[in-house]
Amino acid sequence: MKALIYEDEKWMDLTPLTYLRPVFELKCGATNLLEKILPKIHGMETGLWIRDYLAPLIQKKYRQPVNKKDFWTEDIVLVNGRWLAKPADNLTLEEEAIFTSEGDIVYAVIRKETINKFWDGDLYSFLAEIQKSLPAISIQAKIINYPWNLVHYNSEMLEIDFNNKSKKGIEGKVSSSTVVYGPEDRLYVAGETEIHPFVVLDTNDGSIFIDRKVKIFPYTRIKGPCYIGEATDIMPGANIREGNSFGPCCRIGGEVEESIFHGYSNKYHDGFIGHAYVCEWVNLGALTTNSDLKNDYSTVSVYVNDSLVDTGDLKVGSFIGDHTKTSIGVLLNTGTVTGIMCNITAGGILPKFFPSFIWFINGKYMKGFGIETMLETARRAMARRNTELLQEEENIIRYIYEQTQSLRNKYIKKTQR
Repeated sequence: MKALIYEDEKWMDLTPLTYLRPVFELKCGATNLLEKILPKIHGMETGLWIRDYLAPLIQKKYRQPVNKKDFWTEDIVLVNGRWLAKPADNLTLEEEAIFTSEGDIVYAVIRKETINKFWDGDLYSFLAEIQKSLPAISIQAKIINYPWNLVHYNSEMLEIDFNNKSKKGIEGKVSSSTVVYGPEDRLYVAGETEIHPFVVLDTNDGSIFIDRKVKIFPYTRIKGPCYIGEATDIMPGANIREGNSFGPCCRIGGEVEESIFHGYSNKYHDGFIGHAYVCEWVNLGALTTNSDLKNDYSTVSVYVNDSLVDTGDLKVGSFIGDHTKTSIGVLLNTGTVTGIMCNITAGGILPKFFPSFIWFINGKYMKGFGIETMLETARRAMARRNTELLQEEENIIRYIYEQTQSLRNKYIKKTQR
């Protein structure tokens, strides 16, 4: 039996986080969704099924077949890439059926005969056909439907991932004046990591996993659960509250609570970020702060596909797309969404939604200097970390630029009236 990890049409509900990556590369806890799924199908030949415009980049990153139509030659287990799999979750492979959670497919076991009957090269139509013809079995599982789900589950998954890694103790260099405040068996400090004097690592309410080549500077407090990814710097005086995932290669300062930062993003200075999801190559200017709680304590609504959706949660911060920059002093509203490659400057009460590639200056949406300038800025930022913008990545960015142009123009017109 083969295994195919796929993304369905609901990737759109996870934008802007999914514009430049498949749904299974979203992070929750110390790892992404793919890393949580793969142990469930260990030993099987595995393929990936994603949006066509992402395929060249993903083919370059992974060794599995990507969007290969000749992959469908025998029994297959289809696994939804939005599945937030836990170590205790298991696949039932004995019977042909669709296994669902609250209406979403978690995985499906499909026999060769059914594939030959319904497979026409289009995954979405195939899923529709098997949902009509195969029995559905309801199971307990978590499926990621919206960006705030990842933040909501992050603390829980940090604890699960810490236990799953089975690493404890200190291998790196830790100052004698560093204080482990809480159970020492809930702490792991990897080799080549350096923790400076006057740092507090609070493990009373959660584990702390500090990966290789991390630097934690003086007068910093880190509260678990927390994962600090490889080669990340925690800046002097940082207040790292519970429920955070960082890195690799981030620079984190100020106050951060229950947030996820993908690799190569900077929050170097003071300011508060809470209940937020920050993609790659984001730079938050000094004193950039987001609200994560409304003054009337009502639930927070977030823009999804240009429409407001009630999250049902009281605490929701911001969702920031790749390569976005904020200026000094930007104050982000509760539940703000910014697309990819935005440039946002401070001034008054900011809107809750910024389309991709937008510049927001003096209270107005603007087109900025165009895609070529944005790409050149990305190249310069990446070069500072000895990384280059791959041609496959540039092609994806240009594609998304074209796909989001009408929405961007709509918002530009709003502030030019």
